[in-house]
Amino acid sequence: MGRKRLITDSFQVVKKRKRDSKETKKAQSPLHDTVTVPDTVIVQAVQDAAHPDQLETLKQFDLSWQYGPCTGITRLQRWERAELLGLHPPAMVRELLEKHNKDPLVTYSLWHGYCL
Repeated sequence: MGRKRLITDSFQVVKKRKRDSKETKKAQSPLHDTVTVPDTVIVQAVQDAAHPDQLETLKQFDLSWQYGPCTGITRLQRWERAELLGLHPPAMVRELLEKHNKDPLVTYSLWHGYCL
């Protein structure tokens, strides 16, 4: 009686060559150029960014199915559709969407980057 054959026996064994970890890190890291940004731009970006509690409110709006599906449209489009249908979406959500309309974390729903 011989050894029991496994499905993996039909695959060729390939051993990977070990590389120096420093060499690998250098090859994978992108080149960084020094860019100077005026302080006013940085301050404006910080002021325009939504706070974590505001993002949580928007996340809860995304997760609330009573306002209809949120895939394929922006949060503001969903809010306006819910308002037209008489579903009474939270006014605070619209205020956040209008205030932070340039921030993609605010504009798009949780599933914006996924192919559904």
